[in-house]
Amino acid sequence: MPAQTTTLDTLVIGAGQAGIAASEHLSSLGVPHLVLERKRIAEAWRSGRWDSLVANGPVWHDRFPGLDFDELDPDAFAGKDRVADYFEAYVEKFNVPVRTGVEVKRVTRNVGKPGFRVETSEGVIEAQRVVVATGPFQTPVIPPIAPQEAGLYQIHSADYFNPQQLPDGAVLVVGAGSSGTQIADELQRAGKQVYLSVGAHDRPPRRYRNRDFCWWLGVLGEWDAETPRQGREHVTIAVSGARGGNTVDFRALAHEGMTLVGLTKSFDNGVVTFQPDLAANLAAGDANYLAVLDAADAYIERHGLDLPEEPQARHRYPDPACVSEPILSLNLREAGITSVIWATGYSVDYSWLQVDAFQDNGKPKHQRGVSSEPGVYFLGLPWLSRRGSSFIWGVWHDAKHVAGHIATQRSYSAYRDAGQRQAEFQTHAAPQSPPPAQAFERNSR
Repeated sequence: MPAQTTTLDTLVIGAGQAGIAASEHLSSLGVPHLVLERKRIAEAWRSGRWDSLVANGPVWHDRFPGLDFDELDPDAFAGKDRVADYFEAYVEKFNVPVRTGVEVKRVTRNVGKPGFRVETSEGVIEAQRVVVATGPFQTPVIPPIAPQEAGLYQIHSADYFNPQQLPDGAVLVVGAGSSGTQIADELQRAGKQVYLSVGAHDRPPRRYRNRDFCWWLGVLGEWDAETPRQGREHVTIAVSGARGGNTVDFRALAHEGMTLVGLTKSFDNGVVTFQPDLAANLAAGDANYLAVLDAADAYIERHGLDLPEEPQARHRYPDPACVSEPILSLNLREAGITSVIWATGYSVDYSWLQVDAFQDNGKPKHQRGVSSEPGVYFLGLPWLSRRGSSFIWGVWHDAKHVAGHIATQRSYSAYRDAGQRQAEFQTHAAPQSPPPAQAFERNSR
């Protein structure tokens, strides 16, 4: 006997920060909905991060408006499990209708009637609208240059949890964004010899003149930038809240014993080669850092703020030997490298979402989360509406816009249905129609 089909107005797929935010706004607008999560609430925070990870923004900033991290100092950085607990508490506080342990396998548009057919691990759902809140961190990406040789331990940063899981020997960390830099720093502090492959990056100050960089980017309007600057669409950001939060300084890491190398180019017969771009990448990161300081100084002067000067923030460590005399190739065995950690980001997988909502390159086609396929919405993606879209607070505001769009579309549908009901009422309750001539005369007035 076939499983019974469930019908509902709006289905939200994913119970991370994006799905929870969507549910809060849909509830406030009276939109009936259900949130499906294939694992646990905020699962990525629990099992998709390393043990010591903390949020990259302080808790006064990286939160939803409706709930604080009560027991933490506002300037503290919440650990990953505390963040997951926060979202579970949010679900309870706002009665988010979540069903966990249910995987969405396929979504297709209905034929001959509105809405979508959603095939799940627990049966079929017929939904008028679908909100895709699965986020950007879906499929870990390891580039095709990764070597295939036996004896070399290789994992993506998504599978790194602590230094103890690695074999003895040195480590090459490929990628110097927030994840790669924090992992490399942790491994070095654990006594590992670490080689860090540094590509193009932004490197904002963690704090400057008694304000966190999250505050500076807010008052300077950077979080609300609607498009990335040309040529910087994929530049990573190196920032950390670890150990109370410190500015990432690659030269300082090198002076503490870490070996910096340029962008990883290739592996061949046990030898890894690097691009000769390390100094240029560091210089570009320095320029970004100094630009934030300059903009902050100008803002303070323009607004007459009484914030302490911080001249030491402009101090730069001298170039270490690995920068002045860059390493362009390494024999892995001779360098004692037994592990490679690929901090090379993620891709998205929408193979299950079989609707007309994608560009030729597979990326969602949308305007502020409202997709080109009517009735399909996206949340939690970088630059969905602005620079802050993939952050906790940013996704909350994007979800408000998407929920508002859904409520508006529902109001149009309700108006149409009311019109149909009025027509039915007139058919059954109206007096006898006048003779044709009288009717024509009335309609002609």
